[in-house]
Amino acid sequence: MVHVIITTINEKSKAIEQYELKEDVKILLIGDKKSHLIESNDKLIYLSIEDQKSLGFKIVEKCPFNHYARKNIGYLYALEQGAEFIYDTDDDNIPYNNWSFPAFVCDKQISSNKKYCNTYSHFSDEFVWPRGFPLDEIHSSNDFKIENTKKEIGVWQGMADINPDVDAIYRLVFNKEIKFKNNDPVALPSGSFCPFNSQNTLWNPKLIPYAYLPSTTSFRFTDILRGYITQRVMWEYDLYLGFVGPNVYQERNPHNLMSDFKDEIECYLGVKQLVEILMKMKFSRDPMENMNSIYKKLASIGMVHSDEVSILNAWLSDLEKLL
Repeated sequence: MVHVIITTINEKSKAIEQYELKEDVKILLIGDKKSHLIESNDKLIYLSIEDQKSLGFKIVEKCPFNHYARKNIGYLYALEQGAEFIYDTDDDNIPYNNWSFPAFVCDKQISSNKKYCNTYSHFSDEFVWPRGFPLDEIHSSNDFKIENTKKEIGVWQGMADINPDVDAIYRLVFNKEIKFKNNDPVALPSGSFCPFNSQNTLWNPKLIPYAYLPSTTSFRFTDILRGYITQRVMWEYDLYLGFVGPNVYQERNPHNLMSDFKDEIECYLGVKQLVEILMKMKFSRDPMENMNSIYKKLASIGMVHSDEVSILNAWLSDLEKLL
């Protein structure tokens, strides 16, 4: 069973209705202060703020309202409900009829000597890059080859047609609709990074402790920061980030692009510093230990607020009881 985790402030969307039609899928909608009440059914569970308070999770009291990180409550609830797999998406990413992901194995890998690799270029000839990609690398990040080798995947990132996950600068300058190619899935090797998001991603159960979304960053940075952390630590488990062709399309909810730009400044200025920190740190195979050391370091340099460590510890405490 795949548990689809969405936080929404909108009425029931076309995307949610389409996920309801999928087999072996359970949808978890995490409410917030601005959310509309959506009726639960046998395929969908809507957790209102009051419902969340009744769950007994420590994170509920610490997680801020009106923040995307309330998805953390959904991850825990999914595990409590016996989720085999956790799928992250938003209420405006509509699955195609053939929506699916491969098993967590990939037989093709990008071969590159670059630290940052724009994997979008494997699926498109357009000049396009993912949100969270270092801006000073976008002209030099597409020089790679594809080689045959088997890799176990830690997280699958799917492409999204029409309005893919790009940054505000791309939309302000180009704002083109994109249709990606259905090319073969590819894995990124250790030592190469490409941001992944929370809009079309399937998590290997082995990595669920790293699904935590930080609460003290902007909405536009929280999943990007998480993604870079996850990429680095998954190599300790001999797991890798994989990309698949388009299996959803986005009918994007209204956005103020200048507000998005403001919220993404953390991405533009912080990603390379984050990667340098992660590459210098030593990690074990203990996710609780790794997460604590990472967020203490990030708090010490002001990339997250000092409160983040206590919020994380509440989530880890809840998680430990479920694993």
